[in-house]
Amino acid sequence: MNDDVVHWLRRPGTGKYAKVERERRFLLPAVPAEAVDPRYIEDRYIVGTRLRLRRVEVGSQVVYKFCQKVRPDADIPSTAAITNIYLDEPEYETLRLLPAVTLRKTRRVWKFGGHTFVVDEFHDDFTGLVLAEIELPDHAPDLPLPALGTEVTMDERFTGGYLAHADAAERALIIAL
Repeated sequence: MNDDVVHWLRRPGTGKYAKVERERRFLLPAVPAEAVDPRYIEDRYIVGTRLRLRRVEVGSQVVYKFCQKVRPDADIPSTAAITNIYLDEPEYETLRLLPAVTLRKTRRVWKFGGHTFVVDEFHDDFTGLVLAEIELPDHAPDLPLPALGTEVTMDERFTGGYLAHADAAERALIIAL
């Protein structure tokens, strides 16, 4: 069988459109004063799927994305294959009708210790939760980083999908950390 015929058999999270992300996440006590360029993000995690509908707002500009995140190894929450599709507003509004759980946050960029992080300040039931995240290059998964706070990279509870689906008791535990 030639390669062109086989390519249609790809699994989710594979192929040339799936980008592998390697991340490290840190729990922060507050948003650093030096964090800049805020953007408001609303993530809608489609119930029963690995799909996320995202609305990003910066001033009067809005970007809509439809995303699938697949973990190649379920035991390693720091690595995911992500595929994004950019949408227009009518497409977003159509997909917004699907049953979903919502997570809202403000994301800022923070340069610290020679590295660039994004800092997410969560809203609603997660007010007070602040996470710093850095995407690591493929060739440096164990990049030494400055002391930031508690590292929660390997704690699945600090992934967006988990947070969005957390019940009241789980939310209380996460906020208390």
